[in-house]
Amino acid sequence: MSQTVLNIEGLNAWYGESHILHNMAFSVKAGEVVSLLGRNGSGRTTTLRAIMGLTGRRAGSIQINGQESIALPTHKIAHLGVGYCPEERGIFSSLSAEENLMLPPFVSKTDKGMSVAEIYDMFPNLQARRKSQGTRLSGGEQQMLAVARILRTGAKLLLLDEISEGLAPVIVQALARMITTLKAKGYTIVMVEQNFRFAAPLSDRFYVVEHGQMVETFESSQLDDKMPVLHSLLGV
Repeated sequence: MSQTVLNIEGLNAWYGESHILHNMAFSVKAGEVVSLLGRNGSGRTTTLRAIMGLTGRRAGSIQINGQESIALPTHKIAHLGVGYCPEERGIFSSLSAEENLMLPPFVSKTDKGMSVAEIYDMFPNLQARRKSQGTRLSGGEQQMLAVARILRTGAKLLLLDEISEGLAPVIVQALARMITTLKAKGYTIVMVEQNFRFAAPLSDRFYVVEHGQMVETFESSQLDDKMPVLHSLLGV
């Protein structure tokens, strides 16, 4: 049996007075790629932010590699080996692509981050644009850089928020190859994706979120049988 890397039970989260997540519960095993599906506003991004301690008040249990993290600040959660790639990317516009890549500190004492050479091997575009300012990178190159930056940290649990959104098909294909490569290297990945065609062939398991609650869970092998349910819930 694979080790459970992320185990969430009874997770509630608030932004101010707004109660967003309601008793969320799910788990992710080592080396899995899991997708959180749902309509916009369903609570998927809030789930990733809650794991990282970036919401307001949280209650319940979030165990990362067996360690309870619900009361930890964000920087200590990161040091449990978690990397978060937010939808807004957060590229420093005044720095070059390579300077952006060199910024993150290591978050793990045991797992070294990918070398710059390994990242350039995975993303040749970034090597070609390594001296370009962040503002001069295309949207796809910025997304590659945002993901590459967390791979430098040594994090082995990756939280990826809408990494394929608005990108050209050739870039989306490169990101899909990246996820396949990372899975082969033993990374554990939780994705929030609106692009079902991107997420479906990459994922081992799917969780469907609606109104801040988990309403459906199924394995990749059940995907064909679950399509009527997904069509009803998501319109896919």
